[in-house]
Amino acid sequence: MNTGLIHVPYTKPGTSARATFDYAVETAIACEEAGFTEMMVAEHATQAWENIPNPELVIAAAVRHTKRLKFAPMAHLLPYHNPASLAIQVGWMSQILEGRYFLGIGAGAYAYDAILRGLPPDFSEHNGRVREAFEIMKGVWKRQPFKFEGKYYKGGFPEENHTKEGDEQHLIADHSPWGGKLDIAVTGLSANSASLKFAGEQGLIPVSIYSGSSILKTHWETYEKAALSKGLVPDRSKYHVSQNILVADTDKEAQKLFLEGGMGYCWEKYLWPIYERFGMMEGFIVDAGASRSDVNLRWIMDNCCVVGSPKTVIEKLNRLFEFTGGWGTLQVQSFDYSDNPKPWFESLKLIANEVAPHVKLPAAVTKHAANG
Repeated sequence: MNTGLIHVPYTKPGTSARATFDYAVETAIACEEAGFTEMMVAEHATQAWENIPNPELVIAAAVRHTKRLKFAPMAHLLPYHNPASLAIQVGWMSQILEGRYFLGIGAGAYAYDAILRGLPPDFSEHNGRVREAFEIMKGVWKRQPFKFEGKYYKGGFPEENHTKEGDEQHLIADHSPWGGKLDIAVTGLSANSASLKFAGEQGLIPVSIYSGSSILKTHWETYEKAALSKGLVPDRSKYHVSQNILVADTDKEAQKLFLEGGMGYCWEKYLWPIYERFGMMEGFIVDAGASRSDVNLRWIMDNCCVVGSPKTVIEKLNRLFEFTGGWGTLQVQSFDYSDNPKPWFESLKLIANEVAPHVKLPAAVTKHAANG
């Protein structure tokens, strides 16, 4: 299992933009030192807890302090961008990073972000906007003249106008992706996710936000069915799953870091209410055979997160792999331990070096992939 990090960043409200930025770059350096393969940086405009509106600024700074780590905005929310402009921005960024950049795209989940852009807060236009925007972006990257006029967007690519030999004034800059190809990932959250259906149809990388094992199973089933319907071969080794994981030398130490640190604080003040609002807690309650009255912070630590020693975390992840079929990259959710980052960064090292090597795709899945 590979290890990556998704930096949301879940910084405490009131944290300055500079402090948020500096902690993000510091986290990237820690990820590289820990042995992580990639770091995703989220994009949100209105959430105080998720306060990075331009992930490329973080990526551009972090790449100068790292040598191996790959980066992605996770995700550029397509309904909120001009798709042709975003395609140029993304292509240029991929050229700058020379193979260390991939793209995450999504629809958006917060009504405030939609209202800010003058869009319906019920997200009724979002899926249509994503599909139209993506078509325009793919056309721009091909650098062939085209015109697109859809329900939500217009766009195209101009034809280069050569007036005479040697005339360079009309040359069009090449902002196509580095190497002519761009890996693209899509996040999914809800059961039978429409976003993951889109990812399967397009042959993109699926990224699940974990909200219970039974819901996670529907994510892969949705993606796989959509991919097969288009004649594509789904590959679990490319599947990413984002989880809340905290590891220390002992279970007791890890639990203390959760309950008294940034992860527990974020769950109590932000994620718990968010999960209730979006109906995401239900999946965990069903998995545990519990009732809503059972839910408290310690219950969340034990049932919504993976917290413990390397041995405990390995056992929990392998059980989850057997039930769901597994995935190729564990995308660790970041949390705000900026006041004392050492235990959090040590957790990243333990995840990459003590946990990940012992968590593998089930034999049946590996055999099927080899035969497929």
